[in-house]
Amino acid sequence: MFFQSSRRSVSKGKLMEFTSSPFFPLVLGSIGVVALYQLLLRVRQKTHIQDAVVVVTGASSGLGRECAKVFHAAGARLVLCGRDKERLQDLVKELTGAADSQRKTYPPSMVTFDLSDTEAVASAAVEVLQCFGHVDILINNAGISYRGTILETDVQVHKQVMDMNYFGAVALTKALLPSMVQRRSGHIAVVSSVQGKIAIPFRSAYAASKHATQAFFDCLRAEVEKFGIEVSVFSPGYIRTNLSVNAVTGNGSKYSALDKNTAEGRDPHDIAMVMLNCVSRKKKDVLLAGVFPTLAVYFRTLCPSLFFFIMASRARKEQKLKDS
Repeated sequence: MFFQSSRRSVSKGKLMEFTSSPFFPLVLGSIGVVALYQLLLRVRQKTHIQDAVVVVTGASSGLGRECAKVFHAAGARLVLCGRDKERLQDLVKELTGAADSQRKTYPPSMVTFDLSDTEAVASAAVEVLQCFGHVDILINNAGISYRGTILETDVQVHKQVMDMNYFGAVALTKALLPSMVQRRSGHIAVVSSVQGKIAIPFRSAYAASKHATQAFFDCLRAEVEKFGIEVSVFSPGYIRTNLSVNAVTGNGSKYSALDKNTAEGRDPHDIAMVMLNCVSRKKKDVLLAGVFPTLAVYFRTLCPSLFFFIMASRARKEQKLKDS
C-alpha cells in the first residue's frame, strides 16, 4: 500500500510539474490547431461535394462502384456511366435505398455507353449534361488491364487497351470540358496507375496507356488553370478488384485469373475514400502505392540503372515461373 501510494504521488507530482511547465500551453495549442484543421477539412469536404454533380465512369464494378458509393454518401448528385446497363441499374437501386438521415442525398442518374467507342462518347456526353445541366466533377475511372509479352501481342490489342484507358478518357474529358470552361468551374479526376510512372515487364500495353494518361492530364492541368478548373491524377498500386481477371492477353482473350498481388491489394473502398478526400482538398497528383512501388518511382528518376536492373531481374523471374 505504501509503495502504491508513493507511485501515485510521484505520478501526480510529475503531471502537476508538466502542466505548470511553459511547454504545456504549447502542446495544448498544437493539439487544438490539429483538431481545428481536421474540422475545417471535414467542413470543406461537405461543402465541396454536397450537391455537386459528379460523373463516374466504370461505375458498375470495382473501384468505380466504390467511388459511386462514397460520393453518393457525401451528398453528390451522381451520373453513373458504364457498359453494363443491368449492373448500373442495380447500383442505382442500391444507392437510392441507402438514404442518409444526416445528409441530403439524391437518386443517381445513369448513362450507358462504351467508353472505347469515341463516336459514342460524344453523344453520351450530351446525355450526361442533360441529367443536371452541368458537371462539377468528372471521375475518369473506367479501364482495362493487360498481361502478355511484347513479342506475342497483336498490335490490335495495344490499340484496344489504348482506346479504353487513354482515348476514352480523353474523348469524354474533351466533350465535357467546354461546359466547364464556360462556367469557369470544374474538377477533372482520372484514375491512372503507378504504372503510369514506372513500367514493369509483361504490362506494356497497360503501362503505355497509363503513361499517356499521366502526360495528357498533366498538360491539361496547366492549360485549364486559368479557367479555375482543377485536375487530379490518382496513381494507385494493386487494388483488390477483378481488374486482372478481366485483363486482355496478347491474342485478345481474357486473362481470367486473379493475380496474387491483386488479391492482396488494397480495399477499393479505402481507395475511394482517399479519392473523395483528395478531390475535396483539390490534390493535383496522388500516389496510392505501397512502399516498394513508391521507391521504384524515385529509383526510376534518381538511379535509372538500378531500376532497369531490378526490372530485368523481375522479367527473368516471371518468365521462369511461366515456363516451369
